[in-house]
Amino acid sequence: MNRIATCLWYTSGAEDAVNFYATVFPELEVQEITRQPDGTVLVVVFELRGQRYLALNGGPAYSLTPAASIYVPCEDQAEVDRLWSALTVDGTELQCGWLTDAYGLTWQIVPAELPRLLTDPDPVKAERAREAMLPMRKIDIATIRAAVSGA
Repeated sequence: MNRIATCLWYTSGAEDAVNFYATVFPELEVQEITRQPDGTVLVVVFELRGQRYLALNGGPAYSLTPAASIYVPCEDQAEVDRLWSALTVDGTELQCGWLTDAYGLTWQIVPAELPRLLTDPDPVKAERAREAMLPMRKIDIATIRAAVSGA
């Protein structure tokens, strides 16, 4: 492996986490599993939407935090809803499209259209988009569009 990858540090559930992510993202591809001499998993290398990750069973010295998250631009509200529903099972809903899954990994589940609305050249429209988004947990793009249009 000579490509750059993001390492995700799990206390002990790396393989379970990756198996779960594979049910949420059917395109996820496990590329390699490295086992320790006793047979337990040390590292699972996987690729998701062109990005390579290493899920490491690193023990309790460190833990995942929202300081690093996976940003997932979604084509439409249906994709947002599907991913949000799956990833929040036993997880935590955060604000503005952020969530932490049951394994401690934080995700940003965002309609691909959102950045454009938040940076509209008309500062009034951009502010309306921001104000509509701020109280949300799961992003509802129709509500933000309506706010931008003044409806």
